[in-house]
Amino acid sequence: MICGTITLVVVNMKEIFIDFDPNIKSTISKNIKRVRKARGLTQEQLALNAEISYDFMRRIESKKIHSGFSVVTLYKIACVLDISVDELMERNLSNVL
Repeated sequence: MICGTITLVVVNMKEIFIDFDPNIKSTISKNIKRVRKARGLTQEQLALNAEISYDFMRRIESKKIHSGFSVVTLYKIACVLDISVDELMERNLSNVL
């Protein structure tokens, strides 16, 4: 299985094709920034309410975070933005703004 391509997975004897996003961290970063701005929040306000540092929030949005971030961090950010975690992972996020 190779991520970033359409991958064949067999589940319960049925073939399912999955399209993994090879740029998932970039997609999440972009969506966090778009939703944050739409909600009228600064990076500092989002960081404070999500209980993470401003510098970490800035790096998440600027896509300069090489090691990624935890599910807990993503969950906290989503809660503050009043959006689901799966919506932050959507490639074409538009219906929540």
